[in-house]
Amino acid sequence: MDSATTSTPGPEPEGSVAINNPADISVIVIYFLVVLAVGIWAMVRSNRGTVGGFFLAGRSMSWWPIGASLFASNIGSGHFVGLAGNGAAGGIATGGFEWNALVIVIVLGWLFVPIYVKAGVVTMPEYLKKRFGGNRIRIYLSTLSLFLYIFTKISADMFSGAIFIREALGLNLYVAVVILLSITALYTVTGGLAAVIYTDTLQTIIMVVGSFILMGFAFNEVGGYEAMKGKYMNAITSQTTDPVLNISAECYTPRADSFHLLRDPLTADLPWPGLIFGLSILAIWYWCTDQVIVQRCLSAKNMSHVKAGCILCGYLKLLPMYLMVFPGMISRILYTDVIGCVVPSLCKEYCDTEVGCSNIAYPTLVVKLMPAGLRGLMLSVMLASLMSSLTSIFNSASTIFTMDIWTKIRPRAMEKELMLAGRVFTLVLIGISIAWIPVVQKAQSGKLFDYIQSITSYLGPPIASIFLMGIFVKRINEQGAFWGLMIGLVIGLSRMISEFVLNTGSCVKPSNCPFIICGIHYLYFALILFAVTCLIVLSISFLTKPIEDKHLYRLCWALRNSTEVREDLDMDTWKNNDNESKMEVEEDTPKEVPCWKKTYNWFCGFDQKSPKLTKEEEEKLKEKMTDISEIPLWRNVVNINAIILLSVCVFFWAFYA
Repeated sequence: MDSATTSTPGPEPEGSVAINNPADISVIVIYFLVVLAVGIWAMVRSNRGTVGGFFLAGRSMSWWPIGASLFASNIGSGHFVGLAGNGAAGGIATGGFEWNALVIVIVLGWLFVPIYVKAGVVTMPEYLKKRFGGNRIRIYLSTLSLFLYIFTKISADMFSGAIFIREALGLNLYVAVVILLSITALYTVTGGLAAVIYTDTLQTIIMVVGSFILMGFAFNEVGGYEAMKGKYMNAITSQTTDPVLNISAECYTPRADSFHLLRDPLTADLPWPGLIFGLSILAIWYWCTDQVIVQRCLSAKNMSHVKAGCILCGYLKLLPMYLMVFPGMISRILYTDVIGCVVPSLCKEYCDTEVGCSNIAYPTLVVKLMPAGLRGLMLSVMLASLMSSLTSIFNSASTIFTMDIWTKIRPRAMEKELMLAGRVFTLVLIGISIAWIPVVQKAQSGKLFDYIQSITSYLGPPIASIFLMGIFVKRINEQGAFWGLMIGLVIGLSRMISEFVLNTGSCVKPSNCPFIICGIHYLYFALILFAVTCLIVLSISFLTKPIEDKHLYRLCWALRNSTEVREDLDMDTWKNNDNESKMEVEEDTPKEVPCWKKTYNWFCGFDQKSPKLTKEEEEKLKEKMTDISEIPLWRNVVNINAIILLSVCVFFWAFYA
């Protein structure tokens, strides 16, 4: 084996700290100050106290911050750790997860968002409430969202952020998690709470620039793309013997199909039918029905800006293959014995987990290859993008719990009780997420990205099925949708719980898990679960009474252009009327406010009173909120760009297939 393809084995010496020079520390401090300044600037200039203030402010967003924000919301430190780790372990196929989105963002902008805008909804549970009526689907979606936040987003983000801190500062994983959460709490209080989209835009620019610099250093170090292809196939660790285990060569030799995007449908780690069709279902769930993503599209000035933002996001999604997957593969070439580790005892020593060290591929590259200053920039980008995503997740989760669950448990709860419930729930959420981190470490042979995708494969397809059919199949009703979701949940949880109890194992320590549970690839399972859910929903809907058209105007594709008045299926009993009247009384009663409270109210936007709108102004506002008309010139421009983006997508898939 070429000696150039391996590195000095073993971890950093005890007590070694990578981020310990003035250049790195200065860059980190300056970076946080700039993000803070952008946040405060946007917070001060925005009107945060209007009725529907978020949505009013939102309908003035241009295409470029929307596209950047869609990308930044999607790409977090979990991607840098997970994509690079999967690239190091198995080659380029994991880049297909990113390129699949090029098609789905077009579906989002052209098919889903027009329906959401026409329906006049702000949240996704609100859409399902209008489409099907009743509250049980809304409660279910709210509860499942919280579980998905814990199992995928929060625990995976904490884990990946902690890996960066541990590699940079040499700290224990759980000490790193505590530090991360402490900084996040500070960031939540001081950072740009009203400036998510603008700070996301800043994050995207610096993230892309920093990643390009790292990619340049990595390819320069390895000798270019062609040299990388040859060296990666020879990146085999020299430490392959274990006193207890008989380790097969298959476990530490790079896959023969490492540079193929489309792989064998039966034996591959990422079979091509699953990567194209199964992944598309997960992508529809994530890109077209997730509140964080859709909300950014709903903030656009008009539909042309929505579509242009989706196109920009699509082009940006071409980059992760080059910015994350290839650098992860180069990391295995440069640090073969550590990143390609297979002996459990050595892996535990190198990266604190026995199932492999591919997850530290990108952090290792940042810490060991980047010069002083740039290393600090990359670390601060990773941590800041992680913290901004954590704060929005914590906020969304506590809001969902307080407004969609606690108000049903305690309908007469006062405002202070609701605020307390939200804060206590956030602490519970953090506690459960920390407790789940050991599962994240070991799941899917230690591959973080596979872990995230597998969880969504077990829980996401039924939701994708309900939204797809809710929009495009007028005949389905509440009974069909509800029981489809319930049976889909039982099937998905059966697979997920069985897999965690029986353990998927790894190449070195295979599992005894039966084929019917662990043998069916999670992307194939997503396809099966989606098909089963669709059949159940259609069967029950056709056996029960249909929803009349008068309840569906502008809520499904066939009736999207209807101008008739829609009758809501049932009155919304969700709101806490007692609490609302109490709040109104409190607002009308003038009180002497201490100076510190005035400052606090200004900071949070509580001092900005809602303007009273006349009936005509309300009608105009409603018309603006539900308008999907476009200027013909710009409609043609975005449509042509969509065709170009799809052509680019086909070219890249074909080139790497």
